[in-house]
Amino acid sequence: MATPTKDAVRPTVTPRVGGAGSGAGGVAPVAGQASAAGQPRPDLARVIDHTLLKPDATRDDLRKLCSEAMTWRFFSVCVNSVNVPFCRQQLTGSTVCVCAVVGFPLGAMSPNAKAFETSEAIRAGADEIDMVINVGALKSGDYALVLDDIARVVGAAQGRVVKVILETSMLSRDEKVIACALSKAAGASFVKTSTGFGGGGATAEDIALMRGVVGPELGVKASGGVRTAGDADRMIAVGATRVGASSSVAIVSGGAGSSGY
Repeated sequence: MATPTKDAVRPTVTPRVGGAGSGAGGVAPVAGQASAAGQPRPDLARVIDHTLLKPDATRDDLRKLCSEAMTWRFFSVCVNSVNVPFCRQQLTGSTVCVCAVVGFPLGAMSPNAKAFETSEAIRAGADEIDMVINVGALKSGDYALVLDDIARVVGAAQGRVVKVILETSMLSRDEKVIACALSKAAGASFVKTSTGFGGGGATAEDIALMRGVVGPELGVKASGGVRTAGDADRMIAVGATRVGASSSVAIVSGGAGSSGY
């Protein structure tokens, strides 16, 4: 696999405002609807990854997460890889997918370590993988390492959806563009904004930029700080095809959630 040069991975980007295609492995965005405070929005459920990534999450917390996901019909639960077997068992017989994070939350692991964690998560029943990019390598200009890091996870995922978490709050505009281009070149299915642990979350500006780079072929996931239906609508309007949130029930029931994964 040839390593893209810095110039090669800096395409001309025209951020799009409006709906975007679902992208490979994506979920088509819902049609725009009013999102007045207090108005239930069950239509958003199928673009939401219902998320619980706190290190102190208990089995009772995970059981509640899975129960909520089945009740509201969220697309998936997104959990730490060690919790995949438990959630897989809890979701038996449902249509809810299990998404495992890999290299989370720092991304500061070797490609081999991330590939191994991915293989273990898939073996345990994960349907999708959300991996954290090697932010330090990206900012150092070591694009070969970043490309290999993503490609190893894609290979270990054996055809499952792989989302690449960029940690956008730590990146310059050029670095975001390069990270998106490398993710696409490595065969990822999605690019994703944030871990929720890095001091910043999704913004409409970043979603539009990411959509402009990856085009219609990849999905774009907005994650971090999405707490209301209005927040979700704004992300979808500029190109998001999936939303990661811990406040998922509040979003679809018409409330407002608090921060925290």
